[in-house]
Amino acid sequence: MQVLVRDNNVDQALRVLKKKMQREGVFREMKQRRSYEKPSERKTRERSEAVRRARKLARKKAIREGLLPAPPKKIVERKPPLPEIKERVD
Repeated sequence: MQVLVRDNNVDQALRVLKKKMQREGVFREMKQRRSYEKPSERKTRERSEAVRRARKLARKKAIREGLLPAPPKKIVERKPPLPEIKERVD
């Protein structure tokens, strides 16, 4: 995995790297590898994940085809920015 650092902005590059790792599932895999998982538990987990993915895909397809109503969009209220404090020079 590779991330370019532009204008010596390491913080932005770290955010991009973390987002890429999250998308690839690296953090989830690291968490799972912390402790031993029995093969039977692994199969059960993988099967349930596959079922969850299939249901999600079917739900999205049904929404696209108009068979199910689309979920209402969440309205996010943003707080106004804090006023800037100007320093007085005496």
